[in-house]
Amino acid sequence: MHYETLIETVKARREMLNVTQELLADLSGVGLRTLKQFESGKGNPTLETLSKLGNALGMELTFAVKDVTAK
Repeated sequence: MHYETLIETVKARREMLNVTQELLADLSGVGLRTLKQFESGKGNPTLETLSKLGNALGMELTFAVKDVTAK
């Protein structure tokens, strides 16, 4: 998933649940400024931050490692 798609997915889920940025920040333990930067595409959240946001929104964070040496 591309970063822009990740942002859109998290934001859409938050809005679908009618959760404000302020409430999500409180529920997840992520700073409001960090959340706002992430949703605006200006932040660079850690995997821990993404996990906290996902957990608060009832989402599962998964990632795959691509083997770039395979042909």
